[in-house]
Amino acid sequence: NMTLPAEPVIFFKATSALSGPDDDVIIPRSSEKTDWEVELAVVIGRPALYVSEEEAINHVAGYVLHNDYSVRAFQLERGGQWVKGKSADTFAPLGPWLVTADEVPNYDNLRLWLKVNGKMLQDSNTNDLIFGVPHLVSYISQFMTLLPGDVISTGTPAGVGMGLKPPTYLKPGDVV
Repeated sequence: NMTLPAEPVIFFKATSALSGPDDDVIIPRSSEKTDWEVELAVVIGRPALYVSEEEAINHVAGYVLHNDYSVRAFQLERGGQWVKGKSADTFAPLGPWLVTADEVPNYDNLRLWLKVNGKMLQDSNTNDLIFGVPHLVSYISQFMTLLPGDVISTGTPAGVGMGLKPPTYLKPGDVV
C-alpha cells in the first residue's frame, strides 16, 4: 500500500555486503528490524551511458537472484541516505547462478518467491515490477556509466517483514 514513486529510488550497497547464496547473513549488533527482500538482479555486460530503453537490454550480460537485506530502523528512522540500512556485511547474497541474457528472453515474466523458516512470504512475478529492466538500465545510465559486472537490483514485491501486520523481522537462526 505504499505510494508508487515517480522515478526509481537508487542507492548503493557497499561491496562488503556481497556474499554467496548459502552464506550466513550477519544481523548487525544493534538491529531489531532486519528485513528480507527477494529481487531479480541485472548484471551489466557492456558499458552503458545515456542509453535509450530500446538499447538498454543490449547492455545486460545476465540475471541473478538477489536477497536484499535491510535494517529498516537504520534505513528509514535515522535520517540520511538508505545506504547505512542496506550495506551491512553479508546483506547482498547473490546467486547461486548467473543466467546469461540469451537464456532469459522472458526477464519480464519470472516468478520471484521467498520463504522464511519454510513459510512463503513473498510470491510474485517480474511482470509486477514498477520499473522494468530496460527502464532501469536506461534511467541509471543517465546519471552514471554502468560498467561490466555492475549489478542492478530491480526492487522487491509485497511480503517484506515491515509490511506484515504486525511487522516481523529476522532473528538469529531464521532460515531464508
